[in-house]
Order: sequence, then C-alpha cells, then structure tokens
Amino acid sequence: MLTVWAVEGLPEFVAGDDLVAIISDAVAGDLVDGDILAVTSKIVSKAEGRLLVAEDREEAITAETVRVVASRVHPGGVTRIVENRLGIVLAAAGVDSSNTPDGHVLLLPEDPDASARALCAALRERFGVRVGVVVSDTLGRPWRQGQTDVAIGAAGIRVLDDLRGTNDANGRRLDVTVAATADEIAAAADLVKGKAGGLPVAIVRGLGHVVADLDQPGARALVRPAAEDMFRLGTQEAWDEGYRAGLHAAQQ
Repeated sequence: MLTVWAVEGLPEFVAGDDLVAIISDAVAGDLVDGDILAVTSKIVSKAEGRLLVAEDREEAITAETVRVVASRVHPGGVTRIVENRLGIVLAAAGVDSSNTPDGHVLLLPEDPDASARALCAALRERFGVRVGVVVSDTLGRPWRQGQTDVAIGAAGIRVLDDLRGTNDANGRRLDVTVAATADEIAAAADLVKGKAGGLPVAIVRGLGHVVADLDQPGARALVRPAAEDMFRLGTQEAWDEGYRAGLHAAQQ
C-alpha cells in the first residue's frame, strides 16, 4: 500500500542552515526501510544560499539559460522556455521570485543530485535504514495544462523503472515502457506538500522496490538526450532556424 504524508514542524530555511540536520531531526523515529523523502528544491536552494539580489529577474533568467527553446510575448511580458545549466527544459530557467523578499530571486540548487545524495547518505547513517531521496521542483508540461512537481535531484532510488522485456497483464511483451519513477514520486508527494502550506518535505512509503544503492544515477538521467529530442524547439524557433538554413543553402 502506498502512503504519503507531509513532515510538520520544519522552519523557514535561510542561507547557512544545516538542511541535513534539520530534516533529520524532523523525521527522527519516522523512517523505515524503503521510505523515500521528497524535498522541495526551494528549501535546498535557500539553505545553500541561492537567493540573489536581482532587480531585473530577466537578467537572472538569462544568466541561468543555456539554450532558448521558445519565447512568447504576452501582455504581462515575455515567457521564455529554456534549457538551464542542469539540462532541464522549463519556464524562466527555474528562477523563482515567489516567497522571496522583494528585489530577490531564488535559483535552483547548484547540484540537486549531490544535495540529494548528501541527505540520503546522512539519513541512512543516522537511522540505519535504507531510504531514498527526491528533490523536486514544479514544471509545466508540453501539450498539458497546469503544473506538477518532477524530480530534479535524486539519490538512493532507481529514477527510471525499465519495464521493457516484461509482460503486461494480458501477457503481451512491453518493448518501450520505462516508468519515470522519480517524477511520479515527486508528483505524489506534492499532493500533500502543496504550494503554500509551509510543508516542504514529505515521506513516501510503499515503494521500497525502487530504493537502491547510492551509486544509482540521479535525476540527471531523466533528461532526454538532444539526439533523441523530437521537439527540441518551439514552433516559431524551428521555423526561423529552418528559414536561416534554407537561406544559407541558397547562397552557396
């Protein structure tokens, strides 16, 4: 049976806080083998001092951007969908101004997988239980309304559950099914953490079969390689790129 609940009693995190110690104290006595902690990336960023003074949020987005996927002008400004330095494609490069002081923005953690490993290793050592950790952030999805949490960092779990070669309930062979387990965990945990309830950590119980060694690949393994990306650009950007390529060819 799958059970998910939020961890209560956590403080408002600030730069320099010992994230590992604070979370460990909060879950003391609650963890058993096979549990998975889902941690909102925002508290990781705050503890790691990723809060920046930035009067111009757009400049901060530009600094975090590796590649612009699509941009659209609207009455409120410009929305940019970009690939950030972690390889994640998302709006505004993950730069967040919500729940931050005026004139400041919050960047994503420097290395979410490393942050997840540090927490996971500490929990295992302190409590003697085999647990996993997911660091999550909120993303939109192509062709779908709304947002959901996905894994941007992970440790001690199989982030992908490869079912290829197994059979479905009717005995048919599965040839393409690879479940994004870490994203599913992040989304389930978000149902109890919420966006404004001050509950940034949840415990997920009942998925012990995906808990693994600490040397498992982290959430970076969820990023689709460029060569396999069939939708690498937005419509207008793809049109412009094709036009420039055609113009260049005609000039040769």
